[in-house]
Amino acid sequence: MDLVMLAKAAVMGVVEGLTEFLPISSTGHLILAGALLGLDDDKAKVFDIAIQTGAIFAVIIVYWQKIRATLVGLPTERSAQKFAVNVVIAFLPAVVLGLLFGKFIKEHLFTPWVVASTFILGGFIILWAEKRPQDAATVHDVDDMNWKDALKVGLVQCLAMIPGTSRSGATIIGGMLLGLSRKTATDFSFYLAMPTLVGAGAYSLYKERALLSLADLPVFAVGLLFSFLSAWVCVRWLLRYISSHSFTPFAWYRIGFGILVLVTWWTGWVDWHA
Repeated sequence: MDLVMLAKAAVMGVVEGLTEFLPISSTGHLILAGALLGLDDDKAKVFDIAIQTGAIFAVIIVYWQKIRATLVGLPTERSAQKFAVNVVIAFLPAVVLGLLFGKFIKEHLFTPWVVASTFILGGFIILWAEKRPQDAATVHDVDDMNWKDALKVGLVQCLAMIPGTSRSGATIIGGMLLGLSRKTATDFSFYLAMPTLVGAGAYSLYKERALLSLADLPVFAVGLLFSFLSAWVCVRWLLRYISSHSFTPFAWYRIGFGILVLVTWWTGWVDWHA
């Protein structure tokens, strides 16, 4: 057993879990962390996607009461049916566009310039969104969303296919700009993450199965475990944080991180293969 490799997997799991649900782009952080740790080959990219599943389990546990109520109520309760349909509607745009453009995006957009640019631009968008009056929100609970609200959030989520954008950032900030309250946008972003990230992980593992072997199982298991633990801590913290704080600090963090990416690229300090 390669203990160094397991330690690297644990670090990557922590990075994934801490960044997946914050509006700061887990992809951008995983690319940089992977480059620093020497984990930037094709198998490492599959690993990055696969360990998202660990983070999703954390969300399932945090939101289990709502998930259970929805599953139990699906056969008879209109509200449960409406909520489930909204999640499916929001999920579909990413499926369609991912299948159509996923290969092109991986081949042409996973570059330090694109990652840095989207980090910085996203930061300024968050600053702009947070300057809007909070009473502009018209939807204050996920159960009050209609299918049009869900579709709009789903379309905004597609922007996260561009590395560095942040799936959670696109759906939360996009949802706020579309009339959802900060809490509603955050909650729906988490619910939407479940099919989106599990689907992406399963598809990536199936598509790249030839790269993997049973010997990789311990590494993937460690990554999943640490992704789960760090995401569980992060999600619980974020839900408390948004009750009395804005996303402005994350905006400045994004801008600073984008500049860091540019510096590491221009100076050659990090060997960017992404």
